[in-house]
Amino acid sequence: MLDNTDMRILDELSKNSRITMKELGEKVHLTGPATTARVAKLEDSGIIEGYTIKVNQVKLGFYIHAFITIITERIFHQSYLSFIKTQERYLINNYKISGDGCYLLECKFPSNELMNQFLEELNEHANYKLSIVIDK
Repeated sequence: MLDNTDMRILDELSKNSRITMKELGEKVHLTGPATTARVAKLEDSGIIEGYTIKVNQVKLGFYIHAFITIITERIFHQSYLSFIKTQERYLINNYKISGDGCYLLECKFPSNELMNQFLEELNEHANYKLSIVIDK
């Protein structure tokens, strides 16, 4: 089980995964070596699965952030899934969901024209509902 210190370590790492073990230890009131041991234990147990970076999609030229609810007509989704594998440059996440659809696609597009082209091709494999992100 995780104790309060483990939870504080996870909280600090989620804010800044590049923090040094010494700095992290100071924040959670442990020595650097004790912090290193705690983090290693969290990694070994699978609680920490990895470290990531957050990329600013707008600065990369992807100005449109969209969520697309995918509605497939058939119980076999292979056509849709095969299409999605060819579109990875636009995909952020593809969630299999319950409720009003089969999947929820999170996408980024550099322009309305490319988004429209993507949607036209998508429509050959599934129906969809489009939601554009206005603000975070």
